[in-house]
Amino acid sequence: MLVIDGSQGEGGGQILRTSLTMAMVTGRDIQVEKIRAGREKPGLMRQHLACVKAAQSVSDATVSGAEVGSTVITFKPKAVKAGEYHFAVGTAGSTMLIFQTVLPALALAEGVSRLSFEGGTHNIFAPSFDFIAMAYAPLLRQMGVAIEMEIDRHGFYPQGGGRCSAEIRPTVRFGRLELTKAGDLLSKEAVVTSANIPAHIAERELGEIAKQCKWPEETLRTERVESMGGGNIVSMRLHHEHCSEVVEQVGKVGLSAERVARRAVQGMRRYQAAAVPVGEHLADQLMLPMALGEGGSFRTLKPSLHTQTNRDVIHLFTERRFRFDQLAKDAWEIHI
Repeated sequence: MLVIDGSQGEGGGQILRTSLTMAMVTGRDIQVEKIRAGREKPGLMRQHLACVKAAQSVSDATVSGAEVGSTVITFKPKAVKAGEYHFAVGTAGSTMLIFQTVLPALALAEGVSRLSFEGGTHNIFAPSFDFIAMAYAPLLRQMGVAIEMEIDRHGFYPQGGGRCSAEIRPTVRFGRLELTKAGDLLSKEAVVTSANIPAHIAERELGEIAKQCKWPEETLRTERVESMGGGNIVSMRLHHEHCSEVVEQVGKVGLSAERVARRAVQGMRRYQAAAVPVGEHLADQLMLPMALGEGGSFRTLKPSLHTQTNRDVIHLFTERRFRFDQLAKDAWEIHI
């Protein structure tokens, strides 16, 4: 059994999720200890437990320690089976983190999988449905996995209640990904998605983006959506020839509309200044499927501790190795 230190590096839930994914794909029995040991509330929270349960479902795994607050779990997977699955977080926890946990394993299974989710779709500290659909999934399609996604109802923190679905048509092996240039800019947009909050908040956010970026009026828009509770997210999107980047900032109580917009603008400016195709958050998400397939390389921003930790966990399961080369102050190339 492979024993994994859940407190290493960044020390968050990604260590657990990557470990579950790699265990399912490789068939390796694992024990993850010190789960989220450095966090204010260590151990499994509901959304982490939901990832464990989802991985257990698709791989018929034998699991111990799967309860809220647990700091140690053992996970012994069997064969991953494609099929129809329903995953409910039970809170506003991220449905997209569950999707990312099971996606690589189901992409390599025999047969089509259809997944439905209930919970959070637009969360702080997690990729949104829009990010996965626009930035992540298209690159997996380039690697040979056909993914279709739909959202029926948005789920914001703290009420959650979002509903979305996905279909995965598998591949025998993830293809090689070479992404050193984004290519021509095809379009850009800034979208403020809101539910059950005053309309002036979205208007102020878009006004701040217009002031800061001077983007044309036709690239700025608001979307009022159905949701169980109130919520708001600013999403700035650049659609290039070879990839898309989505920079997001979730609104929250106590943070002014203007500050929410400025934080999104700062993230977008950093990405544009580095002149790389892959953003900071997408970088660590691409490494796992690339390590499971034919490898490749991509250019990105300076690797975060999150990215470095993900690399170290992947190393525990595979002989694939990563090389991080610095090209400029905030531009790096990652080779797998």
